[in-house]
Amino acid sequence: MTYALLNIVFLLVVAVVAIAAIVVRRAPRWRAVGLAAVLLLTLTAVFDNVIIGTGLVAYDDSLTSGVRIGLAPIEDFAYTVAALVLLPSVWELLRRTPARQGSES
Repeated sequence: MTYALLNIVFLLVVAVVAIAAIVVRRAPRWRAVGLAAVLLLTLTAVFDNVIIGTGLVAYDDSLTSGVRIGLAPIEDFAYTVAALVLLPSVWELLRRTPARQGSES
């Protein structure tokens, strides 16, 4: 199984949760997600390159697409993207709805 195929499985699950959050509740604040994405993807690029460069992690080149950002295969960024979409989506799904005024609980 290639890294891309493994990523697709995880990203499909994330997409289902994100769609559920949008349909059931409301869309997460995508501007905030975008700002977080810039920071987290930059940090991922830096630290992935460090850990790959030092030899702590190695990838089988026959299982990657060959597209790299520095030393890091592009597939390695899917987990960051998944977290950036999944966490706000789950947050929206689990968020409590304020009680309506006048309703008895």
